[in-house]
Amino acid sequence: MHCTALHDSILSLLLVLVKLPQPTDAFAFTASLRPLKQPLYDSSVCKPFTKSIGNKISSTSLLKSALEEILGNGDNDDVDDSTSEAELANQLAAVSGGSAVIDLPDEISSSFMQYALSIILGRALPDVRDGLKPVHRRILYAMSGLNLLPNAPHRKCARVVGEVLGKFHPHGDVAVYDALVRMAQHFATNTPLIDGHGNFGSIDNDPAAAMRYTECRLTQVAHQALLQDLDSDTVDYTPNFDGNEIEPLVLPAKLPFLLLNGASGIAVGMATNVPPHNLGELMDACVVLLEAQDSGKILTDAALNEIVPAPDFPTGASIMGKSGSKILHNTGHGGIIIRAKTHIEQISKTRTAIVVTELPYQVNKAALLERLAAMVNEKKIDGISDLRDESDRDGIRVVIDLKRDAVPAVVQNNLLKKTSLQTTFSGNFLALMGSGTKPERFTLRSALESFLSFRFDTVRRKTAHQMKKEAARAHIVEGLLKALSCVDTVISMIRSAPDFATAREALMDPKNELSLALSKDQAESVLKLQLGSLTRLNKDKLTEEQNSLLSSINNLHRLLNEDAAVRDVMKQEFKDLKNKFAVPRRSTIEVEETGELNELDLIENTRSVIVVTRGGYIKRMPLATFESQGRGTRGKRGTSSSSGGSSQSAVIDDDSNYDNEVAHCFTCNDHDSLLVMTNGGVAFSIRAYQVPQKMASAKGVPIPSVLPVMKGDDYVAAILPVSEFTESECIVLVTEHGWIKKTPLNAFENLTSRGLIIAALEMGDRLRWCKRCTDDDDILLGTSMGMATRFKASEVRPTGRTSRGITSMKLKVGDRIADMSILKSKHDSASEVAKDSVNGESTASEEFVLAVTSNGYGKRVRTAEFRSQARGGIGVIATKFKQHDTDKQDNVSCLRVVREEDEVLLVTERGIIMRQKVKDIPCQGRAATGVLLQKVDIKSGDAISSVSVVAPRIEL
Repeated sequence: MHCTALHDSILSLLLVLVKLPQPTDAFAFTASLRPLKQPLYDSSVCKPFTKSIGNKISSTSLLKSALEEILGNGDNDDVDDSTSEAELANQLAAVSGGSAVIDLPDEISSSFMQYALSIILGRALPDVRDGLKPVHRRILYAMSGLNLLPNAPHRKCARVVGEVLGKFHPHGDVAVYDALVRMAQHFATNTPLIDGHGNFGSIDNDPAAAMRYTECRLTQVAHQALLQDLDSDTVDYTPNFDGNEIEPLVLPAKLPFLLLNGASGIAVGMATNVPPHNLGELMDACVVLLEAQDSGKILTDAALNEIVPAPDFPTGASIMGKSGSKILHNTGHGGIIIRAKTHIEQISKTRTAIVVTELPYQVNKAALLERLAAMVNEKKIDGISDLRDESDRDGIRVVIDLKRDAVPAVVQNNLLKKTSLQTTFSGNFLALMGSGTKPERFTLRSALESFLSFRFDTVRRKTAHQMKKEAARAHIVEGLLKALSCVDTVISMIRSAPDFATAREALMDPKNELSLALSKDQAESVLKLQLGSLTRLNKDKLTEEQNSLLSSINNLHRLLNEDAAVRDVMKQEFKDLKNKFAVPRRSTIEVEETGELNELDLIENTRSVIVVTRGGYIKRMPLATFESQGRGTRGKRGTSSSSGGSSQSAVIDDDSNYDNEVAHCFTCNDHDSLLVMTNGGVAFSIRAYQVPQKMASAKGVPIPSVLPVMKGDDYVAAILPVSEFTESECIVLVTEHGWIKKTPLNAFENLTSRGLIIAALEMGDRLRWCKRCTDDDDILLGTSMGMATRFKASEVRPTGRTSRGITSMKLKVGDRIADMSILKSKHDSASEVAKDSVNGESTASEEFVLAVTSNGYGKRVRTAEFRSQARGGIGVIATKFKQHDTDKQDNVSCLRVVREEDEVLLVTERGIIMRQKVKDIPCQGRAATGVLLQKVDIKSGDAISSVSVVAPRIEL
C-alpha cells in the first residue's frame, strides 16, 4: 500500500507541473497541490520537480509555503525557519489527509523488499523440484502446447518466443530467446532440453542467429522426463498474468535437473551457481537413497560422495582432486579447480607443441587465444613460437608451438597459472526450496532428497489420477455388461421409450422389470452403444477389460497405500532413464599434487606395460595388447616405426631410430609407484597411471612432461615398480663399473616427482640397475661377456642415500655389468609359492635364470648351477655365444630370474616386442649357447635391449 501511495504522489506532482504556467511561484504550486490530498513523504520527493519551476524555488521554501497555504495561516507558530525539510513534509502529509506519517527509510526498505522478492521468486532463482527458472519452464510448456515434440518438424524460434511472451512471460523477447538458446547448447548443458536447428552460438561466445532464422523442438529428455505427466494431474496450475491462460507452477520432473544441467542466476542480495553433474551418477545416487529409506539406514555423506564424486562439465576438461567437490557437495559452497586437457606432440625432430583438446567450463576459447597471444607479445610467457586454432566439428584443438629450447612442462605450468586454461568454478548452491517460495542454501544430499520427495508426491498424484480414470471406466464397463446380459429386453425397453431422456430414466429405475439400476453415466453409455457392439465377441472383450481394470485398480490402490511400492516404481524409473539417456563422464578427476589415498579408487588397477626409449620417451600400454607368441617368431611392434625406408636401410645412429630404441620395458599394476632412477644417481617417484597411455605404434611422450624437474642431460637408468613399501625389503643399486649399495625400501616411500639423490658416483660411472630384495635373498650379477656371480644380499650392508657403495665383482678388461637379478629365498610370501598337487603339499616353484643375448638367443639355467660365492669374485660362465657371419660380437643382454608359469616380453632396440611363455624355452647348462628366442634384424643394427618378466597376477 505504501509503495502504491508513493507512486501515486509522484504521478500527481507530475500532472501538476504539466498544468502550471511558466514561470510560477510557490503559492500557485501549493494551490494546485491542495485538492490532491496525497501525502508528501520527504522533501526529496519534491526536489526533482522544483528544478523545473521557473523562479527556482528551493524545496524548503516550497514545502513551507505549501504548508502555510493549506493551514490558512501565514504566521503559524508551528512553521518557522528552523523547521527541517523532513519535518515540513511530515506536517504537510498529516494535514493533507494522510492516514499516517510514513518514515522514508522504512518505506524504501519495504518497497525494495517487495521488488527483491519479485525478482527472486519470479526471475533469477531455479526451483529445486524441476531445476528450472520461470522463463525456462514457460518456454518448455509453450513448446508442449505447440506440439513441438521430438518426432515433430522444427518450428521457428520466433513462433515459440511469441507464444511465450503473449501467454506467459510479459517481459522482453531477448531474455526469452537467450534462455531458449542456452537450453539448446550442448556446451552449456549436459542434457539439452531443446533440439536446435541452425546457428545457436559456439564456445567462442559467438551469438546465436536471429530468432527468425533458427528453429527448434523438444528433445526426448524434455518430453519424457519433464512434460510427459502434465496431463495426469501431477502438478498445480496458476493463472497467467492476464488470467486468460493457466500455467504449471512446476513441471513433473523425473530427473533432478537442477544438479543435472546446473543453474546460475543473480538475484537481489543473493546468487546461485550450480555446476552440472553426470546423469548416470545422479540416478545411482537416487536409487541408493531410496534403498536406504527402504532399509531404514542412513546413507553417509562419504558414501554419497563416492557415488557422485564431482560435477561433470559438458566441455570435459579435468577436475583437480575431489576435495573441492566434497566441500561443495557437503556445505553448498566451495571452489572446484578445472584444468584444460593438454598433451605434448612432437611436430618435428626438434620441435614440440602443446595441444589443448578440452577447455574448462564456461571458458571463451576466442578470448583465451586473444589473451594468450597478448601475453606472448608482452613477454609474459616465454617459449611459444606460434599459436593456431585447429578446432572443427569434431572437437577443440588448439596447437601451441614451442621454441626449440623451451621445456614443455615449464611452458605448460605457466599457461595453467597465467591463463584460463585452469580456472576455479565457484559453486554456490541456492534455490527455491519447499513449495518453491523459500530461497535456501542446499547441499547435494538435500537437493536429492527434495527432488525425491517431490517425485514421490507426483507419482502419488499420477496414481490417484489414473485410479480415478480407471475406476470410472470400470464403472462404465460394469453397466455395459449388465445391459448385454439381457440385451433383448434392453433393446425392447429402449425402442418403447419416446425419447432419449425417458430411455435413460428407464435404465436407471431400480423398479423396472430388469432391475438394472444403472447410474447416469452407465445408462448414457448403454444408449450410445452401436448394434455392432452387441455381439458375443464384444461381451468377451468387455469381460477381459473389466478383469484388467480391476487388476490395475488393485495395483494402483497398493501404490496409494504403501510407500515402499511408490519407491519401487521410482527406482525402476531411474534405472530406465539411466539406461536410456546416461552418457559416460566427460570430466576426468585427476589426483591432486598433495595426493589423496582414496584417489586410487578412481583408477582401475589393471596390468600395463611401460616402455622407455633411449630418446627420452615414455608410454604405457595395456598388457593385453601383446598376446603370447611362439618361440622364434619376430614379435609385434611396441613403439613407433622409424622414419624413412625399410629396416634394411636404416642407419643406426639416425635420430628417429635412436628415439625409438627401447631402453626399458617392464610390466606393473597401474596403482604401483614407479621409482625412476637416472644415470646420475637421482631418484623420482610417480604413479604408474600417471604415465600417459598410448597405442603400441605411438612414440610416447617426452619424459620431462611426466617428470618436469628432470634435467636435460639425464636419462632413465632404471625403473622399479613398487606396490607396497615394506620395512623388510631393501633396494639394491648397481653401477656400470660394478659398484653396489643397499638402501631400505621405506626410505623411498615419501619420494616425489621433485627427485632425491640416492647415490654418489665416481667420474665416468653410471647408475644402471635397481632391484628389491631382502637379507635372505641372493644377488645375481652378469657381465656382457657371459660371466656371472652369485652372493648373499646380507653381505652388502645398508648404507645411506649419498654413499657410493662397495665393489660387487671383478671385471675383465673391456667387460661391464650387463644385468642384475635377485634370487628369492625359499621362505617368501604366499604370492611366490605355487600349489603342487604331489602329496597334497605346497612347495615353492623352481626358479631358473633366463639368459638372453643381444642377437636373440636364450636359454634357461637352473639356479643351482650358480653356486653362491663371496662378493667381489670374478664369477663363473653363464653362457656362451654362437658365431655369426656379421662383424657384430654377440653379448649378454640380460639375466632374469623366472619360473615356468611366468611369461616374458622380449624387446628389441627398434621397439619390436614379443611375448612368450617361459616353459617353451629349453633348459640348458651354463656352457650352452641357447636357442633362438626372437628373430632380430642384426644386419640393420637391431638387438635385444630388454626382457621383462610377466608373472601371473595374484588376486588377494
